[in-house]
Amino acid sequence: MEVATRLTWMQEKKLQNYFGEKQFSLLYKASVHGFSTDRLLKICSNQGPTLTVIYSEDQIVGAYMQKDYGEGNYLIAVFVFQETTITECKVGPFKLPMLFDKNVYGNLEVSIHLKEKTMYFNKNAMEKLGLSQIYISFQDCEVFRCEDLLDERKMSGLTELKESLLCAIRNYIPYGGLVHKVRILLLGPVGAGKSSFFNSVRSIFRGHVTNQALVGSDPTGTSEKYRTYFIKDGKDNNTLPFILCDTMGLSEKEGLDMDDIPYILEGHFPDEYQFNSLKLRPKGIGNHTGCPLLKDRIHCVAFVFSANSVGQLSHEMVEKIKRIRRELIKSDVVHVVLLTHVDTLDLITKGDLIDVYKCVPVKLQLEAVHRKLGFSLSDIFVVSNYTSEWELEPVIDVLILSALKEMLRAADDFLENFPLEKTDGSPPGSSVPGILQARILDWVAISFSNARN
Repeated sequence: MEVATRLTWMQEKKLQNYFGEKQFSLLYKASVHGFSTDRLLKICSNQGPTLTVIYSEDQIVGAYMQKDYGEGNYLIAVFVFQETTITECKVGPFKLPMLFDKNVYGNLEVSIHLKEKTMYFNKNAMEKLGLSQIYISFQDCEVFRCEDLLDERKMSGLTELKESLLCAIRNYIPYGGLVHKVRILLLGPVGAGKSSFFNSVRSIFRGHVTNQALVGSDPTGTSEKYRTYFIKDGKDNNTLPFILCDTMGLSEKEGLDMDDIPYILEGHFPDEYQFNSLKLRPKGIGNHTGCPLLKDRIHCVAFVFSANSVGQLSHEMVEKIKRIRRELIKSDVVHVVLLTHVDTLDLITKGDLIDVYKCVPVKLQLEAVHRKLGFSLSDIFVVSNYTSEWELEPVIDVLILSALKEMLRAADDFLENFPLEKTDGSPPGSSVPGILQARILDWVAISFSNARN
């Protein structure tokens, strides 16, 4: 049977972060393995750095040892954890096993006595830790092995996963060859991180951090134009098989006009179209005709929300997003969610991003999006954009590439359904290949447009 710690997730995270972003593995639990010093030392020897946690009725106390149990003399960090505050003092140097003996061999500062279920402090340590008495009775004792959250083995695994995702995206071919590149539209409130996401994707494929799309802190947003971003692969300088489309941010009163959305989805707007300018929607805008081709359409929509503010979305914003979703459903456009800025949530570190979907703060934000906006949990993807970093980090790259791969799959779902219903009218099961159907559709659209003009 798996032995579980008494630490809550919040307590464990605070201790992990306090002692240098460590990962804890429970080695010994007195209530399971026995209140025996010999048993503890046998189980916990040769395990590297360890954290000993003592549970009294109203507080947690313990000791962090940066070295393995051994013969050398070392300083030990003794701490008291009350509510959300950790108080620490250094004791020693003395031999580590002496922490579990009573006032022997000169160890007169701090000692843990498993058989008596009591932890003793001298007056100096007691005052430094803010304790009111020189001993604490406890109910249980646990010892954890402490490892770096991002050790060499994990970094190697992340690098391999990143290369696998890069290869999959570089070799991606849109469903049926219907288009050469799929178009992914980014929609979201002002400041959610749409432009930062594009910059992050571009950075990964260029091999260094870049900032092509303008990012700023203006509350009205920095994107006033409809932008279509092609991304070149730094490996061979070829453009990748997707286009990221950026728009004005959504807001309660200003921002992107709801009336523009159907025309964006249908592919009427050219690159650098200025929003809130002349709206020639019925016939065409800019250099586009009134009958855009399949390649001009939006094939997937990604809603972008900040993990720090999704819970504070106003009623008006929620209703606007739900209206947009209804429009997407009517247009058969598959849509997903990107949850950004998760690395800024309380207690989250970059090491946590390895298995971010198991982190309690992230789970709470995913559930908030699901509950408030109705998105399926399986359609919400967590990312961390490059905002202040100078160098690429594999853990961030993997999150972004994983989300991008899912968006390409969503675009394929749209394309897979599109030819049967909206191409040349061929019935299901027609022997006409999808790519030929797309060419027929484009030819019909061009001919129709020429006839109208």
